[in-house]
Amino acid sequence: MSAHRDALVDEPSVRGSPLEVFRVFLMLGLISFGGPIAHLGYFRDELVARRKWIDEEGYADLVALCQFLPGPASSQVGFSLGVLRGNGLLGGLAAWLGFTLPSAVILFAFAVGTATFTGAASTGILHGLKLVAVAVIAQAIWGMARTLTPDRGRAAIALAAVAIVVFIGGALGQTGAIALGAVGGLWLCRGEPSFTSASRLHFPVSRRGGAIALVAFAVLLVLPALFVMTNSYQAIALFDAFYRSGALVFGGGHVVLPLLQAQVVDSGWVTNETFLTGYGLAQAVPGPLFTFAAYLGTVVGPEPNGFAGASIALVAIFLPGILLVYGMLPYWDALRLRPTAQAAMRGANAAVVGILGAALYNPVWTSAVLSPKDFALALAGFLLLTVWKTPPWIVVFLLAASGAAAHMV
Repeated sequence: MSAHRDALVDEPSVRGSPLEVFRVFLMLGLISFGGPIAHLGYFRDELVARRKWIDEEGYADLVALCQFLPGPASSQVGFSLGVLRGNGLLGGLAAWLGFTLPSAVILFAFAVGTATFTGAASTGILHGLKLVAVAVIAQAIWGMARTLTPDRGRAAIALAAVAIVVFIGGALGQTGAIALGAVGGLWLCRGEPSFTSASRLHFPVSRRGGAIALVAFAVLLVLPALFVMTNSYQAIALFDAFYRSGALVFGGGHVVLPLLQAQVVDSGWVTNETFLTGYGLAQAVPGPLFTFAAYLGTVVGPEPNGFAGASIALVAIFLPGILLVYGMLPYWDALRLRPTAQAAMRGANAAVVGILGAALYNPVWTSAVLSPKDFALALAGFLLLTVWKTPPWIVVFLLAASGAAAHMV
């Protein structure tokens, strides 16, 4: 009886299979353009309204959990829905694979073919993709600042995060800014309204299984880093760099940009130009932005790279978010109602705005905006995204074509 209670399983009227989950999420992975918020809308339309895998209240609860945790929120929601429908971990992995595969394959193929891009037109296209990164990051900061720093206290946390990143730099600065943001939230964000919903999440995950996942998350965050300090095994270093980046992403997929930049550009594995070119292209493909890791793993300088590097990077960047959400499913009801946890998260999210703001200047702006013409194109992309609500893939096409034309003149 205790094991049965521990599982907290809410049996839906019809269980699916991992194969069904994979097919549904593969379709979603092919059509889900527009970033994490848009992905959540696609999920709701397909899985709540049409297929009725979960009700509206349960879906809102699940979204709240995934936004609370670090990691790619839309992928975590998809993984959790796969756990629910596919009756366990196998269903969750099927959902992740289906949703991730299309964009990962596209970015891998682009990375393999990048070396064949020569001539003025190709150079212009690649520069146009860098300008896409400027527009997209500026749009992300604009939207996140309005939501995550609506008052003086959180604006101060964001400003402090900018200072920390600028003066310390690297992965240490990123981590320190998020940690101090959480501490600042305990002081400055306690007066905000708290979650009061009495609804509960019922997923086929036992408390023991959740605890194992949380321990695995912590072990993988520490042990590879310690190993890299004393050894030069590049595959472990690559895994550690991407795992650490995935473990620290609060507030949306765009925040992975400065974290990955600190890991792969500062280390000399990837040039800043190659980094920003791939990031620009990542805006044009459907599915999660985290599949940018497949591109980076393919083009990193030391081996393993190519398919092996892409596989290591892709698994490593998604793994911490998956372990966290799987581990938290049995415990979320109790934790999310605690004002202390909510205040710390508000502070961490405010710090994320500052980190992203610093990244907009360096490396994004300094590497892409090299002339008044570049500024005009980047501004046009920003306005298309924010004012005219143009789909990102159209902005990618327009700026890439404009870059090619500018270099041909």
